[in-house]
Amino acid sequence: MPGYVAPECVADSGGGGKEAGTANAVPHGSTRGEALGLSEPLERGTGFYLPVRAKYAIALVVALTWAALSIWLSLRWLDDLSGLLGRPMAIVVIAFIAYVPGFMNAFLISSILLDKRPERRRLDRYPGVSILVACYNESGNIAATIGSIARQDYAGAMQVLVLDDGSTDDSVAMAEAAIRAAMLRPGHHIELVRGERNIGKAGVLNRGLAMCEHDIVITIDGDSWVYEDAIQRIVERYVADPPGTRAVAGAVLVRNSRENWLTRVQEWDYFHGIAAVKRMQSMYHGTLVAQGAFSLYDRDSLRELGGWPPCVGEDIVVSWALLERGHRIGYCEDAVVFTSVPDELAQFARQRKRWSRGLLEAFKTHPRLLSKARMTLIFIWWNVLFLPLDLVYTFAFIPGVVLALFGHYYIAGIMTLLVLPLAVIWNAFIYRVQHAMFKRQDLKVRRNITGFLSYMLVYSMLLQPICVWGYAAETLGLRKRWGTK
Repeated sequence: MPGYVAPECVADSGGGGKEAGTANAVPHGSTRGEALGLSEPLERGTGFYLPVRAKYAIALVVALTWAALSIWLSLRWLDDLSGLLGRPMAIVVIAFIAYVPGFMNAFLISSILLDKRPERRRLDRYPGVSILVACYNESGNIAATIGSIARQDYAGAMQVLVLDDGSTDDSVAMAEAAIRAAMLRPGHHIELVRGERNIGKAGVLNRGLAMCEHDIVITIDGDSWVYEDAIQRIVERYVADPPGTRAVAGAVLVRNSRENWLTRVQEWDYFHGIAAVKRMQSMYHGTLVAQGAFSLYDRDSLRELGGWPPCVGEDIVVSWALLERGHRIGYCEDAVVFTSVPDELAQFARQRKRWSRGLLEAFKTHPRLLSKARMTLIFIWWNVLFLPLDLVYTFAFIPGVVLALFGHYYIAGIMTLLVLPLAVIWNAFIYRVQHAMFKRQDLKVRRNITGFLSYMLVYSMLLQPICVWGYAAETLGLRKRWGTK
């Protein structure tokens, strides 16, 4: 199986934690693009027009059919496991090992097969943007981040605020040197905003929000490398999307994938898992997370919300606040940044624990989304199912695999192996979709067979117990902190 991204950026680019509707869904001329003036189309929908709701119905029918087939095939397994655990518990275990994941994967694959990206066009006039770069102890990354932003050939005004959150290393000195060395085009400006003490990511973002000069706000993490034209592309997507759009998530991929086994596995997670889910959600007008690492927001909408909330999952909570108010969040799959992911297991565990806590924070803060009638309601409830999925996987499936190694096939057995061909087909399909997007941007694709096999066979056994740890920490009200350093 060919591996994927070559995200060490310049050398290989060829050019340097778990919305967007289709072009057909939005009649031409109904977007905010009219006000700004659109010219050359970059992407144009062709062929038979299939409404988004029809695509949703088709994907739902396919997923329900797959789930029904899974239930029929598992009847013997259900009888055997019932003799050991009792019927109710056996149903719960098999449902969250086979039925629910099968439904999710079938719906996801069907949606992406039906997907066409919304039309995105070059603008006659590009709006001004304010870019917020949150930085805390990023001495090894901040210079490259600033340099990649400075090299953006964005035709509109660009205000960049590097927001230091009381760093205790030499991040400030590195940022100052990078700003002095930056070759900026007219209308672009970079400023360092120093923080005397650490106030958390939400705090520094809100400090920056108060200083924003432009209506469009873009957030970029201090350890991210912005690929060429990413700012232009995400703005074009925002302009081309329906008027109700108040945020657009960019595509975040792994920058340091060659460091070790853990970063190689995360490369597949970002490239396949996270990207695929966002593409699916984007079809139905509601990407659930405009991630802080790279997203665009409407400044006035953020200010109406009071900015980012002081919690560990500030990006998901502010995204759900926008959705709760009936706004739309898009996704731009070809506006790319490469981010540095954890290369140590303890660091990775802290990060994913924080993501899990952020999900529970979002549910506690915005419970009304559980009953808000819109196509994305299925994804809200999808996230509700993550908790039992992770619990069953951690306390049933993993022990079942251990038992199978000693010849006891109560939970994991031949039926479990039947999902492997589907997993291979699914990953091959997503690889093809992502590869096409990379090719259009002159990005190379490299081999990462070790990472792929580990991602498909081992990664969940590592990830899902960590998620359970995060759910427990949030439920018990344990102390919160930014957990990636």
